[in-house]
Amino acid sequence: MAIDNHRRAYRWMLNALVCVVTVTALSTHALSAQETESTGEAQPADPQPPVEEPQTDESALATPDKVNVEQIVGDDAIKARLQRILVATEWFENPQVQVEDGIVFLAGSTQDEKYREWAGKVAGNTQDVVAVVNRVNVATPSIWDMSPMWVVLKDLTRTTVQSIPLLIIAVLILGITGILLKLTVLIADKSVLKSVDNNLLREVARKALAVPVAMLGLYLVLKVSGMTRLAMTVLGGTGLVGLVIGFAFRDIAENFLASILLSVQNPFRYGDLIEVAGYEGYVQRVNTRGTLLMTMEGNHVQIPNSTIYKETIKNYSANPNCRFDFGIGIGYDVPITRAQEAAMNILTDHPAVLNDPEPQVLVEKLGAATVNLRVFAWVNVQKHSWIKVRSSLIRLVKSGFESQGFEMPDEQREVIFPNGVPILGAVSVPQDDEQRALPDSSGNGQPQRLVATDSEQLTNSAEGELASEEETVRQQARQSRDPEDGSTDLLETQANASPPNP
Repeated sequence: MAIDNHRRAYRWMLNALVCVVTVTALSTHALSAQETESTGEAQPADPQPPVEEPQTDESALATPDKVNVEQIVGDDAIKARLQRILVATEWFENPQVQVEDGIVFLAGSTQDEKYREWAGKVAGNTQDVVAVVNRVNVATPSIWDMSPMWVVLKDLTRTTVQSIPLLIIAVLILGITGILLKLTVLIADKSVLKSVDNNLLREVARKALAVPVAMLGLYLVLKVSGMTRLAMTVLGGTGLVGLVIGFAFRDIAENFLASILLSVQNPFRYGDLIEVAGYEGYVQRVNTRGTLLMTMEGNHVQIPNSTIYKETIKNYSANPNCRFDFGIGIGYDVPITRAQEAAMNILTDHPAVLNDPEPQVLVEKLGAATVNLRVFAWVNVQKHSWIKVRSSLIRLVKSGFESQGFEMPDEQREVIFPNGVPILGAVSVPQDDEQRALPDSSGNGQPQRLVATDSEQLTNSAEGELASEEETVRQQARQSRDPEDGSTDLLETQANASPPNP
């Protein structure tokens, strides 16, 4: 599991490195283009590159206040001076300068409007120049001109080649960071986390120790790449981390924190039968997102940890002893004490019913036609199914009451006929019914009651064995498809330390 985490960390670091290199290349190109635009750098129109690149800084575009030629300057001197200046810049194609009586006429073409304005200002500031007629044309590139594309590709290639040493250094930093991550987790497992049995707390502690190392490695990679501001943002945690946790992964962070609290409080363990948020089932897995239950119907139910932490949890397995009850009604002519003793004998003789706490048979209420008894019994749910034991006891108590001759009459109903019941004729009584209505041989005047005489078994084929359904549900869980194959089970350590009773 730790190896898989390290592999995922390595893949994440490599992906981050690729993103950093790409962003560095694009940002470097954008900065160089912006600097070129602000400083006025442009390529000469001549397809043949000059021997020496022209000066393109701010000082080259600045217009001097005066250009001193001689104390008394003639037209020829002005023309020669301006002609040499325009040719030296290599910003103009076929520059031509004409001067007549101190008026300068400029002609030619250039690639940018700012070069045209610069030539006019230089000519106007020249000594003894009266006026300037600027006839320099700004050349419009053809739609098929691919020179800007080649310029961009050239800059991108140069940036990429210059980034290769930085890429090598970044890869080395990532490798060292990965080694430090592995060593940090290994040292923590051998020292600080050695006494921690909870798997979730161990994972959280590992990540808490590994995150600063990973952040330091990422900061160094960004620092080497020249993205100091972004590196400081990542290091300070005020940018990406805060936004991701605060907005995009709010629910995930809530479930993660809830999983930590559940792991610390430990309200249930692996294999416990719990009821939460209206669902009842055996705990199969707890991860950082939710808790997986296997219901009694064999269905997987995944409940978010935040919901489990907020809802009421009913743990049926925390106490292995569980109490159940059922009611039974007897006739008013049946001695209540004898009925209670008969039921208690059945409870105490049943092997699944616990004697401590002892079972009870109490009078619940006096009904319309019956005296209602409530039978309470305790059973170990880790060994026996309380539903099956309850079914067995109801069957045995009914059979026992019938064998003792205790009547269990139905609820009486009174039917009123407002107009009376007309008698149309004599009704013959069947011989069987007539015989059934005769009093018994004891002469007590009561009709003879047929009772069950067959001996009742402790269990039958319909109820099956009295064993708990936990093993059956586990078998179904092993046979079913895992809905979260490959996810981390945060209760694995607890299950290995103290496995539940089958």
